[in-house]
Amino acid sequence: MPKINGNEIRPGNILEHEGGLWAAVKVDHVKPGKGGAFAQVEMRNLRSGSKLNERFRSADKVERVRLEQKDQQFLYETDGMLVFMDSETFEQIELPADLLGERRPFLQDGMTIVVEFHESEALNATLPQKVTCKVVETEPVVKGQTAANSFKPAILDNGVKVMVPPFIAQDEDIIVNTETMEYSERA
Repeated sequence: MPKINGNEIRPGNILEHEGGLWAAVKVDHVKPGKGGAFAQVEMRNLRSGSKLNERFRSADKVERVRLEQKDQQFLYETDGMLVFMDSETFEQIELPADLLGERRPFLQDGMTIVVEFHESEALNATLPQKVTCKVVETEPVVKGQTAANSFKPAILDNGVKVMVPPFIAQDEDIIVNTETMEYSERA
């Protein structure tokens, strides 16, 4: 595995540190008046989910890990586990449903997601950036309401609440950004 200097750590990097795999969540470069500069790195453990704040000086060497990414198709959910199938080998794997966190409702039957592996162990799953959902419930359009920066609440078919522009009506399909969990555009 390649070793990088402490000041080369970027958010999203996967690091091997103290015997565990950590994802760099936030990196602040600090230059104190006295002493050498360092990178203050907030990390999340990929296996346990625990957080850790660590200082890395530029002379510190850290091992950067590259995860193998594979497309997996979502089949079904059973006992809090999500079952996925590799689209090339047709092998099935199970991942805990809480791995997706608050983005879990956006997972739809047959959807293809990217699962990241480290030595055949599945560590992370990423949904497509944009997902199409149906608006189940929203307030009717109020005439004369300006479109500039006025949003109204809407409930989607998966139970998630998002803010939508006033021209979106009930039973309309919209595209939601799964990273920000916000309305993106009409479908």
